[in-house]
Amino acid sequence: MEYGAFTDASLKMMYEAVRGALKADDAFEANGEEPKFRVRATAEWKRHAGNLETEMLRRGLQIDIIDWTGGQGELPL
Repeated sequence: MEYGAFTDASLKMMYEAVRGALKADDAFEANGEEPKFRVRATAEWKRHAGNLETEMLRRGLQIDIIDWTGGQGELPL
């Protein structure tokens, strides 16, 4: 995909769609259901998000990086 061809708003929208699918999968799993989008289990999702991040950072856009750990990498307080 040619990420440079997209507008700033399009890049942000696609990135937020990845974040939304990830949150939905986490919610399904928290309810004991199978994730519908399989975001964590599918490398293409991370690659797509990484490419979006790269392009947005190249343009100097402000972004909130997706936490792929699901809180697993956090130290207890």
